[in-house]
Amino acid sequence: MFKKFSKSNVLVIGDVMIDAYWIGQVTRVSPEAPVPVLEVKQRDYRLGGAANVALNIKSLGANPILCGVIGQDEHESLFTKLLNEHGLSNEGIVSLPQRTTTVKYRMIANKTQMIRVDEEDNTPLNPEEQIAFVKRVDDLISRKSIDSIIFEDYDKGLLSQETIAHIVSLARSKQIVIAVDPKKRNFHHYQGVTLFKPNLKELKDGLFQDDETLSLKQIHKLMQNFAHKMNIDYMMTTLSERGIAIYDRQKDNFSSYPAFLRKIGDVSGAGDTVISVATLSLLAGIPATTVAAMANLAGGIVCEYAGVVPIDAAVFKEQLLKEALLP
Repeated sequence: MFKKFSKSNVLVIGDVMIDAYWIGQVTRVSPEAPVPVLEVKQRDYRLGGAANVALNIKSLGANPILCGVIGQDEHESLFTKLLNEHGLSNEGIVSLPQRTTTVKYRMIANKTQMIRVDEEDNTPLNPEEQIAFVKRVDDLISRKSIDSIIFEDYDKGLLSQETIAHIVSLARSKQIVIAVDPKKRNFHHYQGVTLFKPNLKELKDGLFQDDETLSLKQIHKLMQNFAHKMNIDYMMTTLSERGIAIYDRQKDNFSSYPAFLRKIGDVSGAGDTVISVATLSLLAGIPATTVAAMANLAGGIVCEYAGVVPIDAAVFKEQLLKEALLP
């Protein structure tokens, strides 16, 4: 299976960002306001968003090509430095003068996150910026032998209905597998994709469901209806502590799997790992039900680590054998 992974070229299109962790201790309250004072001892910067999906793809042995936009600002060089450190190319990164490089700062004291500060611009790309970005995507698809495209949508303004429709149409004409990790804004714009993977909150938001809790039967119906309406081959929904569910439209088959028992450290980035494992597994010809179980396991593994981290392939292999999930 991992040999098949190594032959896959995956174009990851989406909102890229930097995950910043400022770590220290609190020993006093500010005299200026009744707030704790964080004495920073350590700064840690990591690739996040679509860039973390690319890291997961690379960790699993495949070849990621990352495509997104950053700003021509003080964080541009840091983002490029992080790409270089992880052996990722910047050939798909478009640097725009009027854009802000997204940075999410987590302020952590005594192993507890105090606050998160987001520095970002989530307004849609203007027409000129959109043309530059789509041109870069078209160029990569024409020059590279792309097996799959992953849309990693974080609602930061990169992806629009027109951009999505153009890329999906081009990918389908070349028989490229298309996987999507969606957000609410573009939820209904991914007609005809191969794999659509919202989490439960995104599913409820995208389909305007107000129910606090949904039964598996209700989730099945929502996924079934949406998959048929949108001509989606596989609809997969992560259900947090309830595990994962997948609907196969061609077979009209619904399956769900409970979560693996884990010591949860941080759920950040788990969805990035799930979409990466699921996409590569589908490319490797693994049955959909097994794909869901494997992705479920992988998402649980990364939740044991603090902060956003990609899957460790060696640990994943070991756990696959332990749980007897390999087809």
